[in-house]
Amino acid sequence: MNMKKKYNDNLSRKSARSRARELALQNLYTWLINVNDNTNINDDNFNELNSYNIDVVWYKTLLEGIKKDANFLRNSFLEYIDRSLQEMSPIEHAILLIGSFELIMKKDIPYKVVINESIELSKIYGGSDGFKFINGVLDKLANKFRNDEMIKI
Repeated sequence: MNMKKKYNDNLSRKSARSRARELALQNLYTWLINVNDNTNINDDNFNELNSYNIDVVWYKTLLEGIKKDANFLRNSFLEYIDRSLQEMSPIEHAILLIGSFELIMKKDIPYKVVINESIELSKIYGGSDGFKFINGVLDKLANKFRNDEMIKI
């Protein structure tokens, strides 16, 4: 998969925070396929970030938070998946890490935004029906961790 090409093709129509999520996805994908090797969760072209209008602070927050809390985040969504982590696509795994991090740790972001952004990442980078899987898992997480917010809407 040529994620950098897809990433560059989608730059013009994304917000700075959405771009940060895409770049975080790219780096988490690399991290996951290299068996969580800590040296691989970085950006080789970090100096170019500002030219892409990326929310660099959010990008760093995602990578650092997900790396720090990966086991907790995985445990939060394991009960809602129908396969083992080893059987899951690394793209879906990375998207669930991003979505669960935002749902659980960043409650200032509306749950609908988190789910929508995760679905969009899945539509661009995942398999043909992967977005349905992502939506189902994150919806259940939102019910568990954002129940008060969901009731108000």
